[in-house]
Amino acid sequence: MKQKNIVILISGGGSNMAAIVEASRRRDWHEKHGAQVVAVISNKAEAPGLAWAKAQGLTTFALDHKTFASREAFDASMMAQIDSFEPALVVLAGFMRILTPGFVDHFAGRLINIHPSLLPAFAGLNTHQRAIDAGCKFAGCTVHRVTSELDHGDILDQAVVPVLRGDTAESLAERVLTQEHRIFPGTVERLVAA
Repeated sequence: MKQKNIVILISGGGSNMAAIVEASRRRDWHEKHGAQVVAVISNKAEAPGLAWAKAQGLTTFALDHKTFASREAFDASMMAQIDSFEPALVVLAGFMRILTPGFVDHFAGRLINIHPSLLPAFAGLNTHQRAIDAGCKFAGCTVHRVTSELDHGDILDQAVVPVLRGDTAESLAERVLTQEHRIFPGTVERLVAA
């Protein structure tokens, strides 16, 4: 069985990354599917998720996007770093950068993201407040393939969360995040098992 390497990109706390790493170990993806998370990369050296990943024995890298002359230069450097792991899958788990078309094309079919809304509704930022302001009865999260168009691409899974009376963006975000931690590892596992 050919080894299926997974590289995860983060920008912050990395709770979705941690959920995927923990699920991969608990469900023994390495034995069952020949798959494992091999590296975690962030565009912020101080991202708390990097420290967690390092403590788990994972290879970690930080590439500060502010030190690059252009978005293209940053993405090219990150692409080279990711390619060194020969990934079967590149997972955006709270990676808060818009990727260049060249980067997306390079990893076409191997690049997935989780977004905190029921796409196609509320692409972009401030999804929870926008759902509340629109009077939505339901919100949720979506795992999707990444394309050059922001928060588009084939929907791989979704989870629905009710919007409760008195919800704030923060309280809704907490409930949605619980569902992200449930569906994201499951989607990753289905992809590496295929």
